[in-house]
Amino acid sequence: MSLRALDVLASAAAIAAEDTRNTGHLLAHYEITANRLMSLHQHNERAAAEKVIALLAQGQSVALVSDAGTPAVSDPGALLVAEVRAAGYRVIPIPGANAALAALSASGLPAPHFLFYGFLPNKSAARCRALQDLTALPYTLVFYEAPHRILECVADLHSVFGDERQIVFAREITKLFESIHRCPLAEAMAWLNSDPNNQRGEFVLLVSGAAEQREGLDAEAERVLVLLLKELPLKQAVQFAVQITGAGRNELYNRALHIKTSEIPLE
Repeated sequence: MSLRALDVLASAAAIAAEDTRNTGHLLAHYEITANRLMSLHQHNERAAAEKVIALLAQGQSVALVSDAGTPAVSDPGALLVAEVRAAGYRVIPIPGANAALAALSASGLPAPHFLFYGFLPNKSAARCRALQDLTALPYTLVFYEAPHRILECVADLHSVFGDERQIVFAREITKLFESIHRCPLAEAMAWLNSDPNNQRGEFVLLVSGAAEQREGLDAEAERVLVLLLKELPLKQAVQFAVQITGAGRNELYNRALHIKTSEIPLE
């Protein structure tokens, strides 16, 4: 909690909170008592936005908080922000706790680029489809997950991404029982099951990205393709080269066409 955030909470005429009870505890801890608390969550956000805009029209300021982390990032608030901006009022972000970035900074994963996904679908089939769309991305992948789904979620991560990728479990970030554990996906389920406490709390899961593919064939695939082209028609040579080397068919085919139409000798 920054000094600036405390100053905003103390000076705002009203505070729109995801859960007024949780925010009430926060305000009591910092002895902030003069504000009006109003509820704003995913089920009442549009109606609450109208109330917030009415207060702004009266010249009052309103602070927006979520239960933990940053509003509108896998939390309510985006609709309110859009409505307030559309009504012509200023929205001022107050930097504060963000579990995804805190976990990323402590993960040790090389992440010049990362993709924040947030919560995956609840059901395994839909979750696996979503993960399949991410398999080729060379970016660190950042997910949120709840404790009651952590086992099935990690099982699906392992199933889709395989053994070798690294996973970082960042659990209860910034809270009393914070822990950070890194291991290959092959070892992830064993770690979760090694201690019941490892399955408790709110999770940020970070998975290392796909290895970037080098452009062009490697030397062995090139050698195999050239040998096959000496003895077989182009399509057959490519078919056998795919089976022997495991290289991509399109890449092999394009390279075979280049060899056949250029002056590259095949002897």
